[in-house]
Amino acid sequence: MKHALVTGGAGFIGSHLVDLLLDEGWQVTVVDSFDPFYDPRIKRQNVAPHLSHPNYTLVEADIRNTEALRKRLSGEYDAIVHLAARAGVRPSVLDPASYYEVNVRGTLNLLELAKEWGVQQFVFASSSSVYGANPNLPWREDDSLLLPVSPYGATKLAGEALGRVYSHLYGIRFIALRIFTAYGPRQRPDLAIHKFARLMLEGKPIPVYGDGSARRDYTYIGDLVRGIRAAMDYEGAPFEVFNLGSGRPITVLEVVRAVEEVLGKKARIEHFPVPAGDVPHTWADVEKAEQLLGYIPKTSFSEGLFRFVESLNHASAP
Repeated sequence: MKHALVTGGAGFIGSHLVDLLLDEGWQVTVVDSFDPFYDPRIKRQNVAPHLSHPNYTLVEADIRNTEALRKRLSGEYDAIVHLAARAGVRPSVLDPASYYEVNVRGTLNLLELAKEWGVQQFVFASSSSVYGANPNLPWREDDSLLLPVSPYGATKLAGEALGRVYSHLYGIRFIALRIFTAYGPRQRPDLAIHKFARLMLEGKPIPVYGDGSARRDYTYIGDLVRGIRAAMDYEGAPFEVFNLGSGRPITVLEVVRAVEEVLGKKARIEHFPVPAGDVPHTWADVEKAEQLLGYIPKTSFSEGLFRFVESLNHASAP
């Protein structure tokens, strides 16, 4: 039985990956600190179905504490999937030091442990934020013009650089996945689609920054998790970077109209200035991931949005 260590495995993306791994017969150890960036009860709900599974182990620990990880983890892993991070572009502008501590030092700690344990496969959740203000659309992995405009984006780029070094020095295969805005059931409540839907259901205005023309490449969680899973099996280059997106960006106003249609409610929009750290567009070129990972995003935005709203209605039902 293969054994995966998944950091951040109680979160939105991590809990979906754990679902898939357990279904495939993997042994899974999850490390999560249940950080209060958003309500930890949501993450408790995410892991609740896993706790009774015989192949599942939950370790509540902080990736900044290397000694705690060393004492509480076996080290006998076929792959480490490092999803744990302090998330969010806008909050990182207000608190860059904590983003550095979690996202850079935490990643360094995991790489050090991978070196000690002899783990050969390390999958790292990077971000489209590393491209930042790059004007060359769609964004390709071989474009060297990486211009992050937020501390969050800078920490993810630093994580990639550390992975390259550890791959070179210690033979760890390091796969960095530049994830483009994930959505679907269990999406974090601070993210746009979840926030828009919740506020509209409550009859409250929704915030739109700028004129609503900013475009985002939304990636459905089911497609994204299949991409992560493929990266766990990748046996090519010792260091590799892949975009995981849909390749079909849409504007914020198009998202609002789509949510209106699914909910059957009209949105009341309040416009605000564009916050520091935001970029006008994200757009993934996914050709490389398709060729080397077999990654093909199959879920249309409307279908993914419908599934998200279904899960939202189910969660709010008495």
